[in-house]
Amino acid sequence: MVNQKSTATTDIGFTHEDFAALLDKYDYHFSPGDIVPGTVFSIEPRGALIDIGAKTAAYIPIQEMSINRVDSPEEVLQSNETREFYILSDENEEGQLTLSIRRIEYMRAWERVRQLQAEDATVRSGVFATNRGGALVRIEGLRGFIPGSHISTRKPKEELVGEELPLKFLEVDEERNRLVLSHRRALVERKMNRLEVGEVVIGTVRGIKPYGAFIDIGGVSGLLHISEISHEHIDTPHSVFNVNDEVKVMIIDLDAERGRISLSTKQLEPEPGDMIKNRDLVYEKAEEMAAKYREQLLAKQQGAVAAGAATTESLAEEEIPPAVEPIEEEEIPAAIEE
Repeated sequence: MVNQKSTATTDIGFTHEDFAALLDKYDYHFSPGDIVPGTVFSIEPRGALIDIGAKTAAYIPIQEMSINRVDSPEEVLQSNETREFYILSDENEEGQLTLSIRRIEYMRAWERVRQLQAEDATVRSGVFATNRGGALVRIEGLRGFIPGSHISTRKPKEELVGEELPLKFLEVDEERNRLVLSHRRALVERKMNRLEVGEVVIGTVRGIKPYGAFIDIGGVSGLLHISEISHEHIDTPHSVFNVNDEVKVMIIDLDAERGRISLSTKQLEPEPGDMIKNRDLVYEKAEEMAAKYREQLLAKQQGAVAAGAATTESLAEEEIPPAVEPIEEEEIPAAIEE
């Protein structure tokens, strides 16, 4: 019996070296970018200690606790709370990992805005600041930029702070840290939903270019291309229109995806050249001519276009400028603020 007891004592001998080796054997290996569960066990004034199963408690600084501004750790964390954390950096000289909740929220925010863009959703957000290039909003916690050319309001930009705007996505690029939105495109889409091809509308000439005239129709801009002004050749739109002229035009194309509205007065001419010779007659007969155009369009759609039916000249893609202007690269601020 004595020998048996002595043997048992020898078998359960366990040194500090053995214990350390056992810890190493079962120690988890953590890498930056991993998302791991952790439990809050100590909250400090500017951070918190988190148990994630490592030898040393990990640390989350207050600036990594949320995608939004945090003044106190208690706004986000509670003692003994268990949740997911993102490993931000390798162990420091003391063997401590740095964690983040903010990075997880950013990852999910980008995923959400990509989904919203894929759905071509219209979102609403309040302007919280303006700069030289445009206005700033927050979408899912990310900082979004609305270029000045995509803000459709007569107000000075500075007066937009605090105002909620409907917005469409222009660019969602996590890799380049860019989130660009358009107020104008949201309004164009809303307006387009109320418009129809073949409809006659009254507008105002807001700008004249060598390739055509921009017509304001209820707050959105449509292009009356030079080839759609008259059946007769025109050297320049300036020979027919002046800025601020009131005009009757017919809608010949609606492209909501690109924010383009194409207009025509040529299709309203009772006789070729009437827009140059007798504009009043064109406007007087506009509804009658538009009705004929719609009949021809319907017949064409049904595959039974009569010989000589009026057709709209196709315009080369590069000739048609978008109703919503492009944006300058250097004007776009980062979506994630460092």
